[in-house]
Order: sequence, then C-alpha cells, then structure tokens
Amino acid sequence: MREAGKAAAANPAQRPRAGGALERWLNGLWWQPRPGVAAWALWPLSLVYRALAAVNRRRAGAPEPTPVPVIVVGNLVVGGAGKTPVVIALVQALRANGWQPGVISRGHGRHPAPGADVVAVARGSTPSEVGDEPLLIHRRTGAPVFVARRRPAAASALCATHPEVDVIVSDDGLQHHALARVAEVIVFDDRGAGNGLLLPAGPLRQPLPHALPPRVRIAYTGQRASTRLPGTLVPRSVTQVVSLGAWSAGDGAAAQPLASLRGRRVTALAGIGAPEQFFRMLEAAGLTVERLACHDHAAYAQAPWPEGTREVVTTEKDAVKLARLPRLDATVWVLPLDCELPHALVRDLLALLPNADARTKVRAQEPPR
Repeated sequence: MREAGKAAAANPAQRPRAGGALERWLNGLWWQPRPGVAAWALWPLSLVYRALAAVNRRRAGAPEPTPVPVIVVGNLVVGGAGKTPVVIALVQALRANGWQPGVISRGHGRHPAPGADVVAVARGSTPSEVGDEPLLIHRRTGAPVFVARRRPAAASALCATHPEVDVIVSDDGLQHHALARVAEVIVFDDRGAGNGLLLPAGPLRQPLPHALPPRVRIAYTGQRASTRLPGTLVPRSVTQVVSLGAWSAGDGAAAQPLASLRGRRVTALAGIGAPEQFFRMLEAAGLTVERLACHDHAAYAQAPWPEGTREVVTTEKDAVKLARLPRLDATVWVLPLDCELPHALVRDLLALLPNADARTKVRAQEPPR
C-alpha cells in the first residue's frame, strides 16, 4: 500500500479530488434505499437545485429541430449506470434494422482548441480533443460521431457531413433541453435512484417520474428492475478479455476467456463514474483483484498503477487513453462490457421514429423460442 501511495502522489489521475472526502460522504448518503437524517438536512438545497433547473429549462426555450430524429440515451443519476454500452448496442441494433445511425455527444472531459467546439471524432482523435466516451463509441461502432457543447450544433454538423445518416443517437443529453428528441432511453443499474432525492441530498439530476412518459423507455443494466418504473432488463456481459495492443488494432480474434486470469492477482483499473461496479463484476467472475479507482474521465499522462505491477485489467473507457501512452510496464487486459438490446425494446424505439417507413424497416424477426 505504501507503493500505491507513492504512485498516487506522483500521478494526478490517482490523487484524491479536491473535496474528495465530501464526495465520499455524499455518496454514502445517496446510495441508500431511503433518505437518512443527513440527507433530509440537505433537502432544502435540493429545492434550490430544482428551482435552478426549472429556470434553466425555461431559458432553453423550445427545443431546436434537428435534420433527422434523435434518440437520447442518458442517466437520471450522477455517475455511471451503463449508458455507453447501451448507446453502442442501440447503434448496432439500428444498423441491423436498416438504418444509418450517427452519434452526438458533449464529450465530457475534453479540452477543445479555441474556435473548434464542433469536432468530428476520428480513429486518430485524442480523448483530450473529443472525450473518451465518444472516441470509444466511434471505435466500437464505426458510426460517425460529432461532439459539441451544444448538441443541436453537433447534430447539424453530423448530418451536413454525412447525409446518409437518418437517425441520431445522443450520448447523454436528457437534461440538454435545447435538443429535440423523439424518444429517450433512461439507464439505471442495480443502484436505481438511490435515496430518491435530488442533488445534493440525493443522486438524481431530475425527479423520478411517477409514471413513465409515453416516449420514454427504461433500460436496467443490472440483474433487476431497480426503480418502480417499468422497464427492460439489459444486463451487461463480461466474458472475454483482450490485450491492449490487440484491442487497439481491432483484433477481436485475439480475445480470450476472462476466466483465464483466475488464480493470479491482477490490478483492476477503473477511471469511471462507478468503479465499484467494475470491481465487483471481476470478483464475481472469480478474479482476485487489487482495486485501483481513478477519476472519472481521468487523463493518463503515465501509467497510473504502482511500480512493479505485472498485470492490469481495465475498462474500454480507460483503454482509449492508455493506448496512447508510449510505454507501459505491465501487461494490460481490456474488458469489453457488452449488452444486447431485447427485440421488444428495439421494436418499441423504432416505432417511435416519425419516418413514414419506420415500421417497414423493422425486420420481422421474433426472438428464438
């Protein structure tokens, strides 16, 4: 642990954030089945947050129309809930049903050059230019991806550059009220809505609705429905790992069973919103791991693990940044986190698209009996 402490001091990705103790305390309050005394003490601040959100929504005005229909995939809660695997799966499902999808995103964590807010994601883009999640989505799907602070601007640039695109998937953006959308997919993991309160008393960015709006679908990426809202189970699967080099080259044939890492201690690296979810998945698969949690969207200027580390298992979101480092002193395994959208959910989403021929594009394939 002393070596890990030295590595953290030398590497900004591992240093505790300013206010890290407060953040950990808040997380302890948020992810409880019901509010405690401390959460209720913060509840007046949640009212302020709700009022400010309402003001922001009014200022946004009427949503700006986009050249093609938009499906937004996002979270109601702070932190990760499995949104990116759902975005990737939705793009793949749309393509399988005859559509030509594109993706837009804000690109959290990026640092665009002055005057270059709207950026097309390319395979050679860097996470600092476009964000780690848009880069991952582009690498996994091959779909055109554009990032911008204002998502309507990203949608316009995407369609102007790729006129073949006939539907857009927005990576996050539930609270981006200036963006018109025909459907929303709200993603929850097993933590659900936590204590059910708005920030900062709870984890919610907006209130959990009492009933499901007609153009909203819920995807549960855990093993159960974790809120009162009806939804579809879209569990994430973790079965294979691939070396960082092979993953970077797109060599899926080099994958091997995750179980092949059993019996030896490996370092589990996660710079994501909910790293504990990643660690628990590895442990459930029978691996013995040394946990290494870094900042969400952490930018790695050097290997973030302690000196002497021999093997590392990490997420694809971390892999897009590690792959750019010139030299790594450990064997790095990348764990693809995949999900497949059920046929019924895909059918429902396609039925919400306004195109006159939407239903004819849906392949009449029922799931195997």
